[in-house]
Amino acid sequence: MNFLRNTFAVLVGLAVALLLITLGIRSNPRWITFEDFAPFERWQSFLKSVQHDDGFFAFLLLFTGIGSIVGGVVTAIIVKYGKVAYAILIGFVLLFCAVMDVVIFPYHPTFYKICIFLTFFPFSWIGGKIVEVIYERKKRRQRKAAKLAAGNGDRLSS
Repeated sequence: MNFLRNTFAVLVGLAVALLLITLGIRSNPRWITFEDFAPFERWQSFLKSVQHDDGFFAFLLLFTGIGSIVGGVVTAIIVKYGKVAYAILIGFVLLFCAVMDVVIFPYHPTFYKICIFLTFFPFSWIGGKIVEVIYERKKRRQRKAAKLAAGNGDRLSS
């Protein structure tokens, strides 16, 4: 059952990350050169149209970072064990897609090619760590409350 849960978590995390990246691309009306919701079907012609717009690629890096964090958080919330590891898996899959994009389509500036390696893994790791820290604090509070309840129960019975 954990396998299905973890697979579902990774797919949901990737979907959330890709949705945020798509929304980031659609946020500037100047960049919308396509009719569909997502630009990925006509990605090559879209990249040609923004080839010399460094602002687009900087913005794309920003939204890939945000997408990686939120995708990592969503994945880490759904999985039961190994929250950070599965969040990093989201970063790995997104990085793989970005590297394939850079290899297949030669329209990316050099700073983008370098920065994708500095974006996906660290940001997805941060997303997993956020959830891990929140869950650890919650467990600590529950243990503390249980300890206090057990201590008060001893005093009342004597």
